[in-house]
Amino acid sequence: MSLFPHVDWSRHANIYEVNVRQYTPQGTLNAMAKHLPRLQKMGVSILWFMPIQPIGQLKRKGCLGSYYAIRDYTAVNPEFGTMADFCALVQQAHALGMKVILDWVANHTAWDHVWTQQHPEWYLKNDQGEIHSYLYDNGTEIEDWSDVCGLDYQQPALWPAMTEAMLYWLREADVDGFRCDVAGLLPTLFWEQARTQMEQIKPVFMLAEWADPGLHAKAFDMTYDWSLHEVLKKIARGEGDARDLRTYLEQPEKLYPADAYRMTFTANHDTNSWHGHDGAHYGAAFRAMAVLAATLPGMPLVYSGQESGLNQQLAFFEKDEIDWGTDAHADFYAGLLHLKKSHPALRNGALGGSVEIMETGHTGVFRFQRVSEGRSIQVTVNLTGQAQPLPEGEKLAGWSWSIVQT
Repeated sequence: MSLFPHVDWSRHANIYEVNVRQYTPQGTLNAMAKHLPRLQKMGVSILWFMPIQPIGQLKRKGCLGSYYAIRDYTAVNPEFGTMADFCALVQQAHALGMKVILDWVANHTAWDHVWTQQHPEWYLKNDQGEIHSYLYDNGTEIEDWSDVCGLDYQQPALWPAMTEAMLYWLREADVDGFRCDVAGLLPTLFWEQARTQMEQIKPVFMLAEWADPGLHAKAFDMTYDWSLHEVLKKIARGEGDARDLRTYLEQPEKLYPADAYRMTFTANHDTNSWHGHDGAHYGAAFRAMAVLAATLPGMPLVYSGQESGLNQQLAFFEKDEIDWGTDAHADFYAGLLHLKKSHPALRNGALGGSVEIMETGHTGVFRFQRVSEGRSIQVTVNLTGQAQPLPEGEKLAGWSWSIVQT
């Protein structure tokens, strides 16, 4: 059980990731704010904003640079607007019943962050004692993040400085928490002490971009469920079936606390920009996989533009506006997100119903049931592109599903 109980508003919540640069032709906070009523109508609970701070100029990638190369932790990128614009957006979101969390990049800074001059001792050094670009081991290769340099959390004075920068956004903008980039690269104790100080200002919601169960103990409410993401892609490619989902549920790679939240998703900014868009990953299976992500245990994420059929890889360092098209999936998502909010069996964490896998007689169809407070939800998904028979004698069309609730 976490040291800090989950905020009540997170129990039925979903999360929506906002890519400000690509969201509108203007690429500003004020332009994005005009979409808030639409997102509220769709049923969005939490708005996760990718970093909005000024981006480094020195060793910048591309024309506009990476959101994650931050030059100043306590300012707003002038390309997006002003602090007043962001505060107004947060107030508007709150008035519409939505919460706002800000992406936080505590592992590294841009090369021209003031700390590189004022506090060079806070940075990782090479054997020659020089600050160097951050080298990230992704498990298969070493990535050279040439536009940023890594912070050294062996330096005690860095901890209060970074924590105070986070608290600034709680005090000044009234954000409701943070999504923390590569959270597992920092000492867990740093996050725990930061959370303790945040809670003295207001109850917060914390999402870690990581999958370590230990992060849930005292620091984070939610971690990424990469395992489900990989299973969904495998099934959509025709390389997996109901057995993969059963294994995922019954033989998890890691064991998490009973009340830990996991973030379930078909896409996020990393998967979209670096690995492929929804059309490439899922094709005709997209909606079926999104149904699973929204109804299996976890908090479902929608990435900017997915409600409009985001079949483009958004450039990461350049302007590459989302093609909003016809909001092809907006009503589809609205149904899923409102179901998430209304059904007790779909609550996040330990209050949601556990999964009971139900036999269908073959591996092309996956059926499960979740029950809580005397109400049940039964989800049946065809994991193939062909019609499949159901135990009750009917057939389920390719990549289709049924949801029966009581």
